Amino acid sequence: MLLESMTSAEVQTALTEGRRDVVVPCGAVEQHGRHLPLDVDAVHAERLAKEVAERLGTALVAPTIRVGVSPHHMSFPGTISLQSATFEAVYTDYCRSLAAHGFRTILCFSAHGGNFAPLAEMAERLDERVGPECRVIVFSDLHGLVEVWRSAVVDAGGDPDHVGGHADIAESSVYSYLRPGAVRTDQLARGYTGPVDDEVLQRLFTGGIRALSDTGVMGDPHGLSDAIGELCVQRVADMIAAHFTDRMQAGPRES
Repeated sequence: MLLESMTSAEVQTALTEGRRDVVVPCGAVEQHGRHLPLDVDAVHAERLAKEVAERLGTALVAPTIRVGVSPHHMSFPGTISLQSATFEAVYTDYCRSLAAHGFRTILCFSAHGGNFAPLAEMAERLDERVGPECRVIVFSDLHGLVEVWRSAVVDAGGDPDHVGGHADIAESSVYSYLRPGAVRTDQLARGYTGPVDDEVLQRLFTGGIRALSDTGVMGDPHGLSDAIGELCVQRVADMIAAHFTDRMQAGPRES
């Protein structure tokens, strides 16, 4: 399933056998409060890609684009951010390379909220650049992802008011589930806990996260659990896979 773990001959065999769908996940390397490492979104994206590919049945998984568009986190040390143009150039080269080898559907998503708008904005250009025999499908529903987190937190016995979208109860639970023992549970701190609407996201992405939260957290990580994390992963993977399946069944060059 993992492209980078296969030999070139094995990839060719997969293509010959009709496995011409490929998932391209992206994440970020950025601050996640005092309690989480910088690689949260990259680790999350990699796992989601595997889960999505399993649901689709025939897709392979390209290497995760680990660094994303994170200028709103640059006030915290360690964050690495790409310019939107750089991010698009990297994604373009990924997609063109995969199309050149014979992949016919390239499925793109992000586990980092800051990548959603750039991905949506460049989706049509990516689709044009891979040529007429290939298509690019992008998942970019950030609000939908947060709502799935909220429902998963409720169903796993957590407090939905602690969901804020960044280093909160949901994301902290996901990382705890994926990297046991890696959460600094003695450093948990709440952050911005108001509504997360378009106006708040605009303030976040234009003014930086410190405009909303001194801790670098959106939401509250208290109450995190592996059970919440597992349910979040499964339900988000379900949502992304369903989106890709719907677009793939809609016909050629539907995005």
